[in-house]
Amino acid sequence: MDRAIIAILRGVTPDEVVPIAHEILKAGITKIEVPLNSPDAVESIRRLVKDNAGRALIGAGTVLSVAQVEAVHGAGGTLIVSPNCDPEVIARTKALGMESWPGIFTPTEAFAALKAGATGLKLFPGNMAGPGGMKALRAVLPKGTQVYAVGGAGPENFDQWVAASADGFGIGSAIYKPGMSAADVRAKSDEIVAAYDKVFP
Repeated sequence: MDRAIIAILRGVTPDEVVPIAHEILKAGITKIEVPLNSPDAVESIRRLVKDNAGRALIGAGTVLSVAQVEAVHGAGGTLIVSPNCDPEVIARTKALGMESWPGIFTPTEAFAALKAGATGLKLFPGNMAGPGGMKALRAVLPKGTQVYAVGGAGPENFDQWVAASADGFGIGSAIYKPGMSAADVRAKSDEIVAAYDKVFP
């Protein structure tokens, strides 16, 4: 099952990323981003791609520039997630054949992202918009637009977000925080997958 969950490993290091990713994949989550403000993030992405080719969608988060998109592409990443809507970043991502998930908060940003070619939209910060914000935004978006809630979405409220039309989630501190062991991450991942499977049976 290809669950619409992106595991966000902010702060992970290259030496620990592979065993942590193994546990996330075994739990049933197949999309992983390493934010670029993590230690040596591009090297972590390179190792993940080498170890999990064909088994997972792997890339970077907190991508703010075209140069960063190109660095991730060079490491073999195929997923670009940003906290903001930058049409140049989106266009370069798509030109390189990668998935583009820019952060949006307003209808203006959402339509600018879609016009630039975004694969889908990251509603961020989700805890500021809330499910009500998601529902209001959905009313004006083109049919079929994929929107993930990121920030403030977790196992305890997946049902509320899905009721408001969320297609998926980006999960950060609820799945990984610096210092957590692979076993800790597996336990969190299992909890997230169980909650997700209840709302997307």
